[in-house]
Amino acid sequence: MANKTIIILGGGVGGLVTANELRNRLGREHQVVLVDREGRHIFWPSLLWLQVGQRNPESIVRDLGLLKKKGIEVVKGQVDSIDAERRVVQVNGEGLEADYLVVSLGADLAPGNVPGLAEAGYNLYSLEGATAIRDHRQEITDGTLVVLTAGTPYKCPAAPYEAAMLLDHDLRRRKLRDRVEVAIYAAEAAPMGVAGRESSQGVRQLVEERGIAYYPQHQVTHVEAATGTLHFGNGAQAHFDFLVYIPPHRAPSVVREAGLTGQSGWVPVNRNTMETKFPAVYAIGDVTGVPLAVGMPLPKAGVFAHREGEAVAERIAAQITGKEEPDGYDGQGECFVEVGGGKAGFGRGNFYTDPAPTVKFHTPTRYWHAAKILFEKDWFRRWF
Repeated sequence: MANKTIIILGGGVGGLVTANELRNRLGREHQVVLVDREGRHIFWPSLLWLQVGQRNPESIVRDLGLLKKKGIEVVKGQVDSIDAERRVVQVNGEGLEADYLVVSLGADLAPGNVPGLAEAGYNLYSLEGATAIRDHRQEITDGTLVVLTAGTPYKCPAAPYEAAMLLDHDLRRRKLRDRVEVAIYAAEAAPMGVAGRESSQGVRQLVEERGIAYYPQHQVTHVEAATGTLHFGNGAQAHFDFLVYIPPHRAPSVVREAGLTGQSGWVPVNRNTMETKFPAVYAIGDVTGVPLAVGMPLPKAGVFAHREGEAVAERIAAQITGKEEPDGYDGQGECFVEVGGGKAGFGRGNFYTDPAPTVKFHTPTRYWHAAKILFEKDWFRRWF
């Protein structure tokens, strides 16, 4: 059995899980290489807690170099190009050749796609942005706080709604809620629509019973930072004094230039094996576009990247060792929904079922909030 090299691009959820699972399943004669631009792993779900001062940045970040003790080679550097047909990637000007290639580069955040957006508010989906929300949220003592989704699809569909509820609770804790309006302007038609009617209505009810105004199907076109004005494609306008936004997402340019993306703008894959049109080249997580029977794509969320990474690692290891190949990813997923006050809801189900995903939503309790805290702790213990 010839020695093999597996290269994983991206050290987010999917890449981290894939590298660990491959290392656990393969002998040390096989090389597992993880390439990441920043050389650090951020536990993205905790950005929601960070924005309201319940976490510090350093507590939710780990150096990927820690994986070297497990026998995973870590390369810190920019992926300059991908030759998917030959499975050769250029990193910092050096060519790396793979027998198997796993693309887990996530989605690029593109606030610049909406004129004025970056200057007007704070990007919840970056460590720096969430930290800025934490540091500046106390400046608003009256007026209007807006949470905006600037385009679809975006990762973690529950997060904007969680952010609004956590900020609402923060205002109540500081006895300012009666002086500050809280509103969500969403590009989508409903919260977490792909999860089904029950989950979607459940989240909307949680938002509105807190007095948070919800405006769906409002696609922002441009923002006037000086006047605090949002302009939407339907002709509506809205004022804000404090803006938290989720920027437009797009596949990284290096992935598009490699010819990996399809008509959706994302990487099409076999939804069970996660293999692309190029043999022995896989894509997982936010960079992919997986159509569902309901007519919407599989959500972009860490839980899916996690499960897909496990499936890909199991498949590659089986091919290398000559074992029977597994069935692959089955569409299962779940997520917590933080609502503030030490409570969270929880949704779980199968997104591959036909004609629609079968997702059960559990109403918020302290139990589910505690479960998320344990999940955060277990994440770092398990993968680092």
